[in-house]
Amino acid sequence: MNVILLDNVENLGGIGDLVSVKAGYGRNYLLPQGKAALATKQNIAEFEARRADLETAAAEDLSAAKAREELIQGMELVITANVGAEGKLFGSVGPIDIADAFSKVGVEALRSEIRMPEGPIHEVGEYKIGVHLHTEINVEVTVKVVAEE
Repeated sequence: MNVILLDNVENLGGIGDLVSVKAGYGRNYLLPQGKAALATKQNIAEFEARRADLETAAAEDLSAAKAREELIQGMELVITANVGAEGKLFGSVGPIDIADAFSKVGVEALRSEIRMPEGPIHEVGEYKIGVHLHTEINVEVTVKVVAEE
């Protein structure tokens, strides 16, 4: 399936790129999300007419992500959790808990932007968590998990 990208798509391409993708990926993700259009002559002509608007919107998204990066860079979040005798948590700390901690300090971070490559946190300690703000911007944040008193 050949599509023309209307937005930057990670590991695929940028605005205006003509790419070939598997039919399911195009039909079930790219087209419904508005990230691509079928590569027909009519759609390519419409894209060329809207190209400047799409690139302006993408530049605005990037600048907003850079502003959020400056706000989040070097941030340290403290999350209190119920802990057993050996420092193990009853439950775990996951992306939802980290997004809630961000909102408590007045920073907007979506659950889908939080990257935890080692999975949820199960022990008290200090951890590095990634925040994926844009296809080009990733920020590392320190999360401290402490015991409730």
